[in-house]
Amino acid sequence: MTSTGSGISEGTRETVTFSNCGRELTFEQPPTRVVGMMPSQTDLLLRLGAQDTLVGQAQVSTSELPDDVAGRAADVPVLSTDTPPAREDLLTVSPDLVVSPTEYEFTAEQGYASIEQLSENGAQAYVATGGCADRRSSAQVTDLFIDIANLGQILGVADAADALAEGAQNRLEAVEESIRGEEPVTVAQVWVEGNVLGAIGAGIEYDIIRTAGGENVFDPDAPEFADFFSAEINPEEIISRNPDAIVFGTTSDKQEQQVLEYLRATFPNVTAVRDGLLIGVPQSDFYPGTIGNVEAVETIAERLYPDAFHSQR
Repeated sequence: MTSTGSGISEGTRETVTFSNCGRELTFEQPPTRVVGMMPSQTDLLLRLGAQDTLVGQAQVSTSELPDDVAGRAADVPVLSTDTPPAREDLLTVSPDLVVSPTEYEFTAEQGYASIEQLSENGAQAYVATGGCADRRSSAQVTDLFIDIANLGQILGVADAADALAEGAQNRLEAVEESIRGEEPVTVAQVWVEGNVLGAIGAGIEYDIIRTAGGENVFDPDAPEFADFFSAEINPEEIISRNPDAIVFGTTSDKQEQQVLEYLRATFPNVTAVRDGLLIGVPQSDFYPGTIGNVEAVETIAERLYPDAFHSQR
């Protein structure tokens, strides 16, 4: 990212230009009509102080906003519940900036507004660094800091962005310090839909496990993850690897219970099930470009190495 000015004065500033997912974005002034395309992105925007510029929030039923920021979004119009907003619904609020975790939210074939259509209507799209198509399978937790810095510059809140990044960095360093010297715990990260089982072996999800001190039993260099960060697998793949822990994303209490029941019934002799180390993490914490990535690292690390954290209390 490049900026011709280091500070922002009231009512004017110098142009901010940078690359995002291979596209050049240019902002002569801070946006005044912003949409968060996922609660995770809305959360980040609120933490940067953008509540007065938010004209829409989307996919609100996929996860709840954290209690400490939820009130700030109470009056922000809801554009969609469990899918990205339809093209017309998004364009109706006349956004000038749309912030999304991935490029999927701009799939025209699904009836969503494409990045090109947004541009034609005066809006620019910012996609989380880890959600860019060419980065999705190699994303890292630290990509979050690129997004915080970029959005801080775009919105004209660089100081708030610096403070937010510093707090997140301190939390990650605290985890790293706590687990230093611990014997690595093997981890499988899975998803379950009905009786279909999948594994996650790459992307931000993989790096969250790594940052939390886990040793993932699935390798990003494996053929099944060559084109995408997750793949459908046979239960035998879990049984043969016998992980110490299993991590999965949760979307509701009911869904979490269903996954737990599936894992216990399918893998009764796997160490993770036998020892009860089945770790549900809010799915929204795995989306690229969200403070939830830090929450996920903390949650997983504390479950993998409870003694390392309990000894500090």
